Amino acid sequence: MSTPPEPPQQPTSPSDAPAPPSAYPYPSPQSPGVGGPLGFPPAAPAPQGAPQGVYAQPTLVGVPAQPGQPGPPQPQPGNPYLQPGPYPVVGPPPAGRGGGAGKAVLWAALGALVASAAWAAGVFLITGPDKADLAGYTSPSNLCNALDYSSFKAEYPDNDGSPTRNRLEDDALDEGLCSISLKKTASTYADAYLYAQLDLHKKTDPGPEFTAAWKNYGDSHTGYDVETVTGIGDEAYLVSNDTTSGSSSGSLYATLAVRDGWVTYTMTYSAYYSSYDDDKDPPTLDEVSDMLKTDTRTTLADLKD
Repeated sequence: MSTPPEPPQQPTSPSDAPAPPSAYPYPSPQSPGVGGPLGFPPAAPAPQGAPQGVYAQPTLVGVPAQPGQPGPPQPQPGNPYLQPGPYPVVGPPPAGRGGGAGKAVLWAALGALVASAAWAAGVFLITGPDKADLAGYTSPSNLCNALDYSSFKAEYPDNDGSPTRNRLEDDALDEGLCSISLKKTASTYADAYLYAQLDLHKKTDPGPEFTAAWKNYGDSHTGYDVETVTGIGDEAYLVSNDTTSGSSSGSLYATLAVRDGWVTYTMTYSAYYSSYDDDKDPPTLDEVSDMLKTDTRTTLADLKD
């Protein structure tokens, strides 16, 4: 028979009692004659009356240990400074074929980027930006001198000696303006007014906005009629408003708007009648419309090189 095991001996003093279990992998700092972790001096003994095991638990900076509770998980035995942390360690690429493959991918990406840029540059060079279509027109220094209004002179023979004019010359736009007072021989004041404007658009195509503004003029201005005119430029519209009643009241307004390429031209006639006017036989809307068409054709032909 085997000898039954002897019962464990009770310690005769507290110093003989074994230290409580600890999650720390190193010898308890309270063990006599044993150095601290990694060769550091042994920890100071616990104060008199302090619970056993509290000072044997390692603590984190800023996180106090709670009495009777185990501390946070600790690194495994070995060098604690080589334990993996919460973030991956990025090291140099492995030697051999792995590094070559990475370089190949990098050079392929750079090559694709360069090829894409070269393709975009080639498309730009081939197509280029839109070039202004001025249809051979030039902007005169004085539009009043270049304006042909012979048809209106036949109706209003008294010449306006001081017409109003203006001119704008810019990289994006050349513009000429002219305003003339129309008078019959016996009239003291102007019986009607003629206004002309020439725009050479050198940076942007005015076509879409021109069409939207003049073709739909009647939708945004109550009482105006819009007529499409053919045979003048690329497109033309006659916009009119006639509220005359005989020769003593009302007004007559008519504009012929023309676009030819990136050049726009408008010629406007307006007259306001009252019982005090000397003109008792003003032209009708049909007569004014024919005058605008005739003189516009002549003016645009004269403004071309």
